[in-house]
Amino acid sequence: MPKYPNIIVRPPGPKAREIVERDEKVISQSFVRFYPLVIENGKGCILRDVDGNEYIDFNSGLVCLNVGHCHPKVIDAIKKQSDRYLHYSITDFLYREVVDLAEKLGEITPGKYAKKVFFGNSGAEAIEGAAKLAKWHMRRPRFIAFISAFHGRTLGAVSFTASKPVQTRYFFPMVPGVTHVPYPYCYRCPYKMTYPDCDFWCVDFIDEYVLQKYVPPEEVAAFVFEPIQGEGGYVVPPDDYFKRLKKLADKYGILLIDDEVQAGMGRTGKWCAIEHWNIEPDVVCLAKSIAAGMPLSAIVARDKIMDWEGGTHASTFGGNPVSCAAALAVIDIIKNEKLLDNATQQGAYIMKRMKEFMNESEIVGDVRGKGLMIGVEIVEDKKSKKPAGEKANEIMMRSWRRGVALITCGKSTLRIVPPLVITRDLVDSALDIITSTIKEVEKEK
Repeated sequence: MPKYPNIIVRPPGPKAREIVERDEKVISQSFVRFYPLVIENGKGCILRDVDGNEYIDFNSGLVCLNVGHCHPKVIDAIKKQSDRYLHYSITDFLYREVVDLAEKLGEITPGKYAKKVFFGNSGAEAIEGAAKLAKWHMRRPRFIAFISAFHGRTLGAVSFTASKPVQTRYFFPMVPGVTHVPYPYCYRCPYKMTYPDCDFWCVDFIDEYVLQKYVPPEEVAAFVFEPIQGEGGYVVPPDDYFKRLKKLADKYGILLIDDEVQAGMGRTGKWCAIEHWNIEPDVVCLAKSIAAGMPLSAIVARDKIMDWEGGTHASTFGGNPVSCAAALAVIDIIKNEKLLDNATQQGAYIMKRMKEFMNESEIVGDVRGKGLMIGVEIVEDKKSKKPAGEKANEIMMRSWRRGVALITCGKSTLRIVPPLVITRDLVDSALDIITSTIKEVEKEK
């Protein structure tokens, strides 16, 4: 058996550097790469770069590859569909693949009620479409979103995003009517309170200081939220938070739009992360891992909510038959290979190892997550909890050079999101590298 990772030349190697130079001349500088990793090949949980280095993939292609790279059943589904036809637009015509997938998504998303599905191409499109749907159905113009949220970068989606100033700078005005409130980030409570003594003041604040002060609740169409904040730092809300939020939403007849773009499709050990809190949202947005890296997104909504009329919303390429075939294969793979169970088991093991390591580290401030969506927050010291962004970045870079493709989120959080097909030996090998790198960076302070 080959041993991974396998670094044969210090990355980036000469071939990678040559492509980086070409990239800088012709590709938009709006892309911000974590490090100069130039991919040549991917199989399962292993990446190979153009210089022959092999890495354990602990970011799943920005969480788009829950079933791993080039799963043979996905490749087979893509090839078979490609032999039949590539495109004919569900906006104006019909085909079986999109109906088959809509039925499957209705089965695996939370809620036993009847559902309808709209297909697009990206997570940002799903958020924009969900917002339009909520406005149409509710005849209300406003939304409540959350600070540190990331919902995409198109003008509509970025109006819900509140992650980094660079994402909105010089693009004002945004789409009007979006009010942001603090997310339940208990490790860094914005109200300087402590759970559970706070009694969910973060929910009561929305009611008492937003809806009862300056945002008329009868004008709010929906709460737009991530069940676990992704780019915001892999922040996991405390138990009962979403129950309290749903109670508030029900009080004013406000919809719940659940952004599962990063947390969905089995990433947390459930098909959708919101299931951990037994909540049935009105609208679910899916993308990223839905089609194993092929462009596809889906808005899954209660059928009584998806009541817009013909021509209200459409997408020429949404629901592409090749992407739908890949997505159908993804669902079958997750079911047949019991990847929800593997995500739960491997995630619990990683959490245990990292929490034990946290007790002996001075700069690991918090370890949190569900399934294989895990954040490890790096701090200057545990007392002040000051974010240590430079240290987190250095840990990421050194881990990559040693063979673990790891990325960060929030101000100083390492995100651990390997494919759901990850094995224990690869987990151990990657964690050994990450923890030893953390120790090394910690000693250099």
